[in-house]
Amino acid sequence: MNAAFGRRVRATNTCGVTKPTNFCGLTDKICDVCIDGDPYRQHPPSYLTDFNNFENETWWQSETMMDDIQYPSVVNLTLDLGKAFDITYIRLKFKSPRPESFAIYKKYSADSDWVPYQYYSTTGEDSLTLGTVPVLQHWVTATAIRITLNRLNTFGDEVFRDPRVLQSYYYAITDFAVGGTCKCNGHASNCVPSTSESGEERLVCQCQHNTAGADCQRCLPFYNDVPWRRATPDEASECQACNCNGYSNRCFFDQELYDKTGHGGHCTDCIANRAGVNCERCQENHYEREDGYCIPCDCHPEGSRSLQCNINGKCSCKPGVGGEKCDRCEANFFDFSSQGCRPCNCHVAGSLANQPSCDPDTGVCSCKANVEGQTCDRCKPGFFSIDEQNQFGCTPCFCFGHSSICDAATGYSEVVPQSEFVRSDEGWTAVSYSGQPVSHAYRPLVQVIAVSSPSQEAVYFSAPGERPRWAQLDPWLRATDSGLALQRNQEFTFRLHEHADFGWSPRLRARDFIALLSNLTAIKIRATYTPEGKRRVHAP
Repeated sequence: MNAAFGRRVRATNTCGVTKPTNFCGLTDKICDVCIDGDPYRQHPPSYLTDFNNFENETWWQSETMMDDIQYPSVVNLTLDLGKAFDITYIRLKFKSPRPESFAIYKKYSADSDWVPYQYYSTTGEDSLTLGTVPVLQHWVTATAIRITLNRLNTFGDEVFRDPRVLQSYYYAITDFAVGGTCKCNGHASNCVPSTSESGEERLVCQCQHNTAGADCQRCLPFYNDVPWRRATPDEASECQACNCNGYSNRCFFDQELYDKTGHGGHCTDCIANRAGVNCERCQENHYEREDGYCIPCDCHPEGSRSLQCNINGKCSCKPGVGGEKCDRCEANFFDFSSQGCRPCNCHVAGSLANQPSCDPDTGVCSCKANVEGQTCDRCKPGFFSIDEQNQFGCTPCFCFGHSSICDAATGYSEVVPQSEFVRSDEGWTAVSYSGQPVSHAYRPLVQVIAVSSPSQEAVYFSAPGERPRWAQLDPWLRATDSGLALQRNQEFTFRLHEHADFGWSPRLRARDFIALLSNLTAIKIRATYTPEGKRRVHAP
């Protein structure tokens, strides 16, 4: 194909442009005038690449030697092919005598320098074909061609400066043809018309093998897993898609990665907070959800050993720091800082419900009612003997009003009296409300004592022991149906304590309550609540 047909040619000199140019034929001496813009007398560069009609021949023409068109002045004709072609020939058909010397230059690409393509002087035909020149067979690619006309071919008669002789010497070319095929680097079999961004019509390759560009000179976006190569008859050299695991549609070719792994596709702009050359992992300080989306770890910068969490999103905390994001002190730790949290060291026996717990800011432990101190390690004034089994932590001092300061004395131990009724009633008796003895029964087979009220007067079980005086302690839980009570065992637990939680009435201060207990003369359990009612007590 003629790659030059219809293409624009830029000429550095054209007759009739600056002023009408008079010229004459070299042999017939017929003279005429060249006027730019006159359709019958103009000879613009566009006539170089128009349709070459032998019956109505058009040509481009320069000014004459009369206008100093001669060496060292040169005239350049530049043809931009619009894309790369593999050139097979360049043909120039001169209407004027062939120049004494001229040269052909080319560009490999749009931004390359001009390089010599062919030099010509004195010998040859009016129609010049360069396709068989051996030198050109090694570098046939061109995107632009330039013809440099260096010296007119004269007979030496110009030395007389005869105007008609000088006006007969000029450059004139009827046809500028460039034979070639679209350069597609083996990735296309044909070219198609296209319009460039500047609006210029041009030919572009109809690319295959996942290639792109006017010359199929690069891989399509996202097809950069292997380097671009020219196709050969034996190898298509198809561009391969990058492996981004579905998290990106953009990549570039990474030569270093290709040298190491045989795959050069380096993914960019990974979505779902992913990273890596193949979007194969989460970004730093993220972890992967089941659906493949990566979630920020959000590890606290002060409480975490590292901002990177594990695969479950759990951060690695500094000593004493807790929470999934390491954003707070653990139980029994306080003073959250970049060093972690400090232990509260709460005393178990003095801590509320024997569960050490402290304020995460101040480190003050939560103490039982009668305990104090930063770590709940001492009794309040007026209390002694901090004890894990003591619901209130410490026992009130009882010094008969002579002192409020006391300490635990040695030589004492806790004794729990217990009646099991294995061999006898173990000293238990029964009395009426008025204090009169009431007979009771001991039943060794079931290990119980039983009593019946002989009248409407209430009957009480009286615990063993000699007491000169007695005080009635009526329990706050009581069975009111003797029939039901006799059909099942019921257990009642009472604690003799001044605190309101135990329900004793009237309410007494700790000192008064202990004074009462120290003067206790009897412990009685009410047995009957109805006339002639019955009740029994069994071993625990």
